[in-house]
Amino acid sequence: MTREEKYMKEAIRQARKARAVNEVPIGCVIVYQDRIIGRGYNRRITDKTALAHAELTAIRKANKVIGDWRLDDCEMYVTLEPCQMCAGAIVQSRIADVYIGAMNPKAGCAGSILDLLHESRFNHQCRVETGILESECAELLTEFFRDLRLQRK
Repeated sequence: MTREEKYMKEAIRQARKARAVNEVPIGCVIVYQDRIIGRGYNRRITDKTALAHAELTAIRKANKVIGDWRLDDCEMYVTLEPCQMCAGAIVQSRIADVYIGAMNPKAGCAGSILDLLHESRFNHQCRVETGILESECAELLTEFFRDLRLQRK
């Protein structure tokens, strides 16, 4: 197992926590010096706020550990391509590397719809690698939405 797969598996564990509380299964971890310093999973329904995305929770926790708003030397592992809000927070946090499981053609802003992580007009760009355990990350979402459609019948 590669280093990237190891940490994406941790992000998948977070996504499963979201699924366990009937949230869209998206998970995220932030790594600094080969140690996880921030974890998060989607909690929008549970917390009743659009701000409860996995990435934002993980960033907030990592900020507390680092003691700064800058996460310059950190890596993010996220199971689904970040939306515009999360991509903006990633850039603002100065996260160096972003590893993405599945892409999001309907709302992704790391290459699918927009590419905010590589926007040259911003003062920071991230190194991005996609497709880390892609099928496992995508399957979590496929199963969730399939089950949701069955429940609504």
